[in-house]
Amino acid sequence: MAFKLTINREAVEVDADPEKPLLWVLREDLKLPGTKFGCGAGLCGACTVMLDGEAVRSCQLPVGAVGPSEVTTIEDVTAFPAGQHVLDAWAELDVPQCGYCQAGQIMSATWLLGQVDSPEDEDIDAAMSGNICRCSTYLRIRKAIKQAASARAKGEMA
Repeated sequence: MAFKLTINREAVEVDADPEKPLLWVLREDLKLPGTKFGCGAGLCGACTVMLDGEAVRSCQLPVGAVGPSEVTTIEDVTAFPAGQHVLDAWAELDVPQCGYCQAGQIMSATWLLGQVDSPEDEDIDAAMSGNICRCSTYLRIRKAIKQAASARAKGEMA
């Protein structure tokens, strides 16, 4: 079945089974490898993308349910005001270790900063609790989120 989607601000058309997870449409059909497969059950956060600005697990979202919504992947995270600040903080603080979960972590952090300008530890814990990092870079992730929030609040160029 053919689906017209908006992915990273571009109209695309894909032919896929309506039950095929968005994750696999992104990776296989649209050749956007940044969104990762982790658990396949929506529990680890590696596959996090934005759907109309909300962080969702693409491994659990059938492409047939996307409809006219706009999907943003890690490849276009800078479409969000906090996106570049998050990327800059991640790089400056050397957050990734193996890096596998980081696309999902960055998407969730960007979503958080779209909701809360100056997140406290509790806000970060709540927003990031569904993102698992096997390398346990959680302290650097928290520090990077706070740094990105600070840079954004100061109006620093991203």
